[in-house]
Amino acid sequence: MSTIADPDRSRATSSRSASALNLIGGAWVEGRGNTNRDICNPADTAEVLAPVREAAPEQVDEACAAAARAFPGWRATPAPDRAHVLFKFRDFLEKNSSDLAHSIVCENGKLLNEAHGSLRRGLDVVEFACGIPSQLMGQALTDISRDVDCQAIREPVGVVVGIPPFNFPALIPLWMMSVAVACGNTFILKPAEKAPLTGTRLIELFAEAGLPPGVVGVVQGSKEVSERLITNLHVQAVSFVGTSAVAESVYRTAAAHDKRVQAHGGAKNHLIVLADADLERTLPALIQSCFGSAGQRCLAGSVLVAVGDRVRQDAVVDVFIRSAGELKLGDGLEDTATLCPVVNRKEEKRIRAAIERGVTEGARLRLDGRSPTVPHRPRGCFLGPTVFDDVAPEMFVGREEIFGPVVSVMRAPDLDAAITLTNRSRYGNTVSLFTQSGAAARIFRERIQVGMLGINLGVPAPMAFFPFGGWKNSFYGDLDAQGADAVAFYTRKKVISERWFGAEAPKDGWI
Repeated sequence: MSTIADPDRSRATSSRSASALNLIGGAWVEGRGNTNRDICNPADTAEVLAPVREAAPEQVDEACAAAARAFPGWRATPAPDRAHVLFKFRDFLEKNSSDLAHSIVCENGKLLNEAHGSLRRGLDVVEFACGIPSQLMGQALTDISRDVDCQAIREPVGVVVGIPPFNFPALIPLWMMSVAVACGNTFILKPAEKAPLTGTRLIELFAEAGLPPGVVGVVQGSKEVSERLITNLHVQAVSFVGTSAVAESVYRTAAAHDKRVQAHGGAKNHLIVLADADLERTLPALIQSCFGSAGQRCLAGSVLVAVGDRVRQDAVVDVFIRSAGELKLGDGLEDTATLCPVVNRKEEKRIRAAIERGVTEGARLRLDGRSPTVPHRPRGCFLGPTVFDDVAPEMFVGREEIFGPVVSVMRAPDLDAAITLTNRSRYGNTVSLFTQSGAAARIFRERIQVGMLGINLGVPAPMAFFPFGGWKNSFYGDLDAQGADAVAFYTRKKVISERWFGAEAPKDGWI
């Protein structure tokens, strides 16, 4: 196996995450599966960050059994004591934030400031989980009938599995593990096979914060490992984030095996710009939404809808294309870079194929990013910003998630037409409106069919105490990630009605 070419570029890994080990019942072990892969730096594919050998089927089963054995003890741990571990975990994350951010850049490709931003969002979730004692409070009412009291309490569900995507290797695992463990569950992470190092390191830090062996675990692998986890008899709940096709499959498989499941899928997020929008302030939000993280995020804007007459539409589209063309490709650790590489060569080829399809279908390619120039990183997975104009909703680039730095421009004469166009999408993750009209914003808020809306915001990501989830083919399940929905997902309610004989009120009442 190859080794890390430049140790300083991957400052973020301990011995466990640097070789992508598995954590099973408190022991870090090598995988024994048949599949091996190298994790490479997206900015320089010749730089191998870590070798990975997938967990064998029996190791997956061992991890689930270990988590099941640890569950009774962790469930019985008082909620304030569990919160103390979360507080310590939060401190570990703060102390290791620089190394973790470098890890994200090296395995995912993000710009360093984007990596730090995603970590901050993850810390928000951990801080929310630190308040778990108040989040787990139940309901009670005395004398629901004569001398009968009733209360509803929340209890953990058991062994929980988290299967995050590659694009947020810290934030989304923190979404999952923090609240799940705080609620009293045991948790197994199956990191994204394209970017497993940061998630593995997070589990290591969590375990070191004071968790008993088996409360958290890691198994490395891809589809086969995920399926074995989902169908394991010990597993009670599954949280997944990925493409819509896989999310639907995970949802159906988990439900068929009597698991609780939340499965977040893909998106085709529209950015609607009205003629009255403050373009000077709107433009940076549009660029960041579309090209931040190289467009590899489920909240990325991928369809720009210019509203108004043709002159006003052109004013928006032309300045957007000009600004996109000024982005500078580079390694995420470079201060001058404003657009990062995509995660690996396979994804780069897939995105290139999508661009080719857009050209074939007749979309007008006004900014072509297929021939990027990054002389100092010739082996990187780079794609420049790409913009199609006059895209029809039925075209591939107009309807399907491309998950890269590719934007489709559509045009609408008014807000009503823009809303109708946007609602045609089979996805329903997020839509943003840019306007100075409160009336337009109110109409938009009421009529748009997505789970998360932005008004004059390019990336309307909810804070940790609000739910995060889309509609339609962007989400499969009932309870979203984050906030009270996450607590509800990782717990189940028990309602207790009780009467104690001898404690009845006297016939004439108490005096």
